[in-house]
Amino acid sequence: MILDTHAHLDFVEFDSDRDQVIQRMHHAGIDNLIIPGVSPQHWTKQLAIAEQYQCYFALGIHPWFCPEDVDKAITELTLQVAQLRESPRFVAIGECGLDKLYADNWSNQLAFFDAQLALAYEQNLPVIVHAVKAHQEVLFHLKRHKLPKAGVIHAFSGSPDIALEYTKLGFKLGIGGLVMNPNAKKLLKTVSELPLESFLLETDSPAMTPLNVTEKRNQPANAVLFIDKIATLQKKSSVLISEHLVSNAMQLFDL
Repeated sequence: MILDTHAHLDFVEFDSDRDQVIQRMHHAGIDNLIIPGVSPQHWTKQLAIAEQYQCYFALGIHPWFCPEDVDKAITELTLQVAQLRESPRFVAIGECGLDKLYADNWSNQLAFFDAQLALAYEQNLPVIVHAVKAHQEVLFHLKRHKLPKAGVIHAFSGSPDIALEYTKLGFKLGIGGLVMNPNAKKLLKTVSELPLESFLLETDSPAMTPLNVTEKRNQPANAVLFIDKIATLQKKSSVLISEHLVSNAMQLFDL
């Protein structure tokens, strides 16, 4: 089972042709995907689409979408998690994290990230982490919470040294469209040097479209392109890469 571990299939960009996007995904050999949560306002639609297409899903509050009322939103998230915890398709807390490009809500980002890590610990779930220009702050919080299931650093683009700090904590690194960019030197070095056990396959659809794709919108079918690129960087066969990435996802998310 090849899995796109991060695709926002619920976003408005897919409203006009969601069925066809799923069909193209299956035709390309991608069996399923994980839809991350981003905010209380998005959860109803997200959960309905996950049910419609039998996708896996995570629940969380993204740093771009932090509500003003932290206590109310965290209470709502906690209740949703409790109601859905026994669903076999509910696999993680997230997308959550820190993003310094959106520093105007930094204090709320810190509060939401800390609360969601605590919730992941309490529920024994992995986390899907968004980390932009904030690796040291993210690492500080991850070390403090010591999550037994760890999680994934979504859309990782950093150096081998930063990558190793995450993998030492048990985290996987989400590899997506940026791996197709020859100018992403740090990421290409990381993918070349770290063991395959370190990585997960993801697209971040509809965002992060790879350079060699003409359509502006990214989609889950593009994930197969990344398998071939990782195989080239690792000097291994695409079949072996695919098998390892599937195994990594199944192990992390208890699939």
